[in-house]
Amino acid sequence: METFRLPSEIPEEEWPDPSVFIEEAKACVQEAQEKGIVIRIMGGMAIYLHSQEHEELWKRLGRLGKKVFTDIDYVSYGKYRAKLLKFFETRGFTINQRMLYLYGKARHIYYGSRIPMVEVFYDKLEMNHTILYAGRLEADSPTLPLAELLLQKIQMVHMNEKDVKDTIVLLRAHEVGDDDDDRINRKAVGERLLSDWGFYYTATSNLKKVRESLTGYDALDEQDVSVVDKRLGELLKYLEEGPKSVRWKLRAKLGTKVKWYNVIDDWDVISKESSETEKE
Repeated sequence: METFRLPSEIPEEEWPDPSVFIEEAKACVQEAQEKGIVIRIMGGMAIYLHSQEHEELWKRLGRLGKKVFTDIDYVSYGKYRAKLLKFFETRGFTINQRMLYLYGKARHIYYGSRIPMVEVFYDKLEMNHTILYAGRLEADSPTLPLAELLLQKIQMVHMNEKDVKDTIVLLRAHEVGDDDDDRINRKAVGERLLSDWGFYYTATSNLKKVRESLTGYDALDEQDVSVVDKRLGELLKYLEEGPKSVRWKLRAKLGTKVKWYNVIDDWDVISKESSETEKE
């Protein structure tokens, strides 16, 4: 078996060009589809692929560089778990057996020579908050739908600057609407947040944080700030005025006196180290 190296252990001179990651990710989704397997790209790479007409903004924000992609993150349905083991093996990857034993039902991690690391989530993303993907992967390709890409960013209790920048690009490149046709589907966002006060609190706090940050970036011109601010306002208004579930209202009474998010476990520490917070 080849020696496993975390991305942080690989010298920069050996690091693959970002185009190699993108080529592999798109080819993987295409080949899986041909084999009847549904798998989608998630995280920062997915936002980049979905916003390439704003690549110049991505560059101005300092989000493109030699190590902009540290791994490839995918999501699929659990029913494809066994097929994907064989699928990634034929693409030259080796699964991390220890992680398979510990967390194999929820997540698989693979490593290879051309792409250092690949991670696959099944059915849901369980981080500070949980995002369910049932019935949603078919709404877009080769990436997750835009609503889920946004939720992935704003579910983090401690949102870092990279995630703020990715959220800005996502909102600059896509309008807020009521479907998944190259729009951020506010209904899909609301369906998750209006039934879960904790997720709502974290997500809306992060959206407000992004909004407050807009004037602090010299890389954003007047139009960038105006467009993103308008779209953030539309989304926040929809969420604030949307009907809340009984469970949401009961939990809201406790507020932040009771912990409202999941504590990330050791797996996430490993993942964070390997992907430089790419659990975007």
